[in-house]
Amino acid sequence: MTTAPRAEVLRDRYRNRLPERLRELAGPAEGTVDLPLHIAWSGRTSYSLDRPKSRMTLYRTVLAEGLREDLEAFLHHRLLTEQWPVLRRLVSPYIREVWEDAFPELPRTAPADTTAATAA
Repeated sequence: MTTAPRAEVLRDRYRNRLPERLRELAGPAEGTVDLPLHIAWSGRTSYSLDRPKSRMTLYRTVLAEGLREDLEAFLHHRLLTEQWPVLRRLVSPYIREVWEDAFPELPRTAPADTTAATAA
């Protein structure tokens, strides 16, 4: 019996969690989000969407650990698209590849000034 390479297993895991359309990501766009323990199982569980660094950490955590229902409940399509140029460098290459393959509308280039986005 042969096993699938680790990369393909990870790609499948993230691909199976994808929404059909980005618009299905209907989570909050402002305020505070408290993640359940099955997503944020180690450390911080509360994030402010009004603080860019906190929001980026929330999105990175949900993309890596969340199920499809979690993606739809905690992520917002507009915020994901706006921060994707920076966020794409903070997630695993498997997450980045699966999301960019599924949603060509996600920008694949970094903004002109990334220091402001990452330092905030």
